[in-house]
Amino acid sequence: MHRSAMTDARKKDTREKIELGGLIVKAGLRYEKRALLLGLLIDASRRIQVDDAERARLAALGAEGFGHDSE
Repeated sequence: MHRSAMTDARKKDTREKIELGGLIVKAGLRYEKRALLLGLLIDASRRIQVDDAERARLAALGAEGFGHDSE
């Protein structure tokens, strides 16, 4: 039973990582260097922690990006 739970957890973790990688592709950043991607994410993380308006702005951009899935 313990092995099954570990396998399920690993599958869930793998799926989450694949989905997160898909966001990078969807944002048009597939070919950027990893250091740049990490820098963008760290910067955004810091900004949204202190600026609710920036959090809302970025969330709206993301929602707009997802809204174009049917195109």
